[in-house]
Amino acid sequence: MPEQGLRYRQIHLDFHTGEHVPDVGRDFDPDEFAGTLERAHVNSITCFARGHHGYVYYPSKRFPERIHPNLKRSDLLGGQIQACHKRGIRAPVYITVQWDEYTANEHPEWLMLEADGRVKGTPPFEAGFYRFLCLNSPYLDFLKEQTREVLEMYPVDGIFFDIVQAQDDSSQWTRSGMEREGLDPADREARIRYGLKVLHDFKRDMTAFVRQCNRDCTIFYNAGHVGPKHRPVLDAYTHLELESLPSGGWGYLHFPLTARYARTLGVDVLGMTGKFHTSWGDFHSFKNRAALEFECFTMLALNARCSVGDQLHPFGKLCPVTYDLIGSVYESVEAKEPWCRGAQAVPDVGLLTPEEFAPGGSAWNMPPAAFGAVRMLQELRCQFDVMDSQADFARYRLLVLPDEIPVSETLAAKLTAFVDGGGALIASHRSGLDPEGKAFNLACLGVERVGDAPFSPDFIVPRETFAGGLPRTEMVMYGKGLEVRPLRGSEVVADVKAPFFNRDYRHWCSHQHTPSSGRTAYPGAVGNGQTVYFAHPVFAQYQANAPRWCKQLVKNALDRLLPDPVLRVDGPSTLLATLNEQEAENRRIVHLLHYIPERRGTAFDVCEDVIPLRDVTVSVQAPRPVKRVVCVPQGRELERRVAEGRVAFTVPEVNGHCMIAVEMG
Repeated sequence: MPEQGLRYRQIHLDFHTGEHVPDVGRDFDPDEFAGTLERAHVNSITCFARGHHGYVYYPSKRFPERIHPNLKRSDLLGGQIQACHKRGIRAPVYITVQWDEYTANEHPEWLMLEADGRVKGTPPFEAGFYRFLCLNSPYLDFLKEQTREVLEMYPVDGIFFDIVQAQDDSSQWTRSGMEREGLDPADREARIRYGLKVLHDFKRDMTAFVRQCNRDCTIFYNAGHVGPKHRPVLDAYTHLELESLPSGGWGYLHFPLTARYARTLGVDVLGMTGKFHTSWGDFHSFKNRAALEFECFTMLALNARCSVGDQLHPFGKLCPVTYDLIGSVYESVEAKEPWCRGAQAVPDVGLLTPEEFAPGGSAWNMPPAAFGAVRMLQELRCQFDVMDSQADFARYRLLVLPDEIPVSETLAAKLTAFVDGGGALIASHRSGLDPEGKAFNLACLGVERVGDAPFSPDFIVPRETFAGGLPRTEMVMYGKGLEVRPLRGSEVVADVKAPFFNRDYRHWCSHQHTPSSGRTAYPGAVGNGQTVYFAHPVFAQYQANAPRWCKQLVKNALDRLLPDPVLRVDGPSTLLATLNEQEAENRRIVHLLHYIPERRGTAFDVCEDVIPLRDVTVSVQAPRPVKRVVCVPQGRELERRVAEGRVAFTVPEVNGHCMIAVEMG
């Protein structure tokens, strides 16, 4: 049995196989299966006990009716685990939770309901197994017994519980449970809160149950997204797996957002993309190699291990072309692992996530300001974490509150102490207002709320001290801002010019909006010592249509408040850069990535070509004497220049992904 713990080169092997498919597992050969994985440099693979169709792929004694009716290899799961363990490959086990078509058909009384009484999920005459089972119904008894059977039959390295999500449920189980607790099940918000409690109770109970049978296996509950709602129940997890297929609906911003958050929680993190051109279940499709490189190397750069999703053909034979593709990337991952193990980010900035204060909490309803801020700060090559209000602010030199961060008395005290202790702060739009949105609850911002801005769009003009990289003229701000008044001691660093009038049916001009009247109306940005406040939703605006001047305004604020960042890199905005530290090895690792996602089809972005960059200059803060700077894993030493606590060097070529180790004495 392999050593416990996460590996860097995992496969998540989907196997949702319906009862109408013949000869399931017919071509499975254990040696060929494990040999294919080994040649592809895979050292961990998640194998299926029970999938979304509800069938099991092992000789169940407790639930023989669940064995796939066309299973030709009686113990497919056992054969996979045994073959992998012979070669030192981990084999965590997959068990579906809330989607199970067999159970849904046999026990419709266990299904979740919409408030109008309809079954939640797939309608009766549509293909799909997306009906949700209640975790507070007798279904839980079956789930535990099926899990127990797997844990007793096999040497299980880990359990991956899939589709474990809080839902707005109106079933009899939720209605009666809420009534027992004195809650009103007709209140939607109360149902949502109760659903989250049911979910947390389930996870803790299930983890305790698993530990009765296996003290060491890893345990993860997948919901397709990891965010602030995971913090209260993190004790039920051994690690976090970040499902994030860019072409499958998540997009290229989701993983950086969630990884930069997850890595602050103190547990190991595994990124998960897919080999598919689109998303799960896309048989016989192949991701462009450049895209798979970008996705896996980004995981390394953001302190995560790698997992690539695949789906096993029903006959049980791995696709050799798929594993040639994965192997071509995992070979490189394996070579780079020594400079990734135990590495921690070296952030200057903490980005307070709007997700903490917004409803939802899935990959598909992220606040635009969250994605816009991640996009902008990455393009500026800022070293940042995504964090919540429970985080340790002292880890950062500067905090960013993007657009919609309400500030309670507790949070106000914490932020004020941070600024009083020498920290810096950037806030925008409604960030800093009290939870009712009536007044600013952060005196350090140096502004007073007057009301919503009377004009939109309006036009920002930076003053001389804040105009770096920008023309001294009006620049349109599309998103409606706030009208604020600067308090005594604060400084207006950008003005807003009003249009002649707002566009409506009574008066308009040209195709879109009325031009500037030239009249100064109210502040657009205010500086107050260690803080800068923007009146407009600059981050949501950047996510919507990426005005370069919005990014430059934020850059000017960063330059003003953080003049000596831990990492500086010259290059185009398409060049991404991160800085990590391996404390035990006494070295810092710079990751440079240059892959360019493009919207070539209408559905999602793709990466196909790698465009090398040459002679990229880099400067890194070096807290200890520098012994050498070397490109790894190649071993090519670079000339360095050390001055004033920094080391500077030039990277001859960035061909997709480049890692540079700054070794210190």
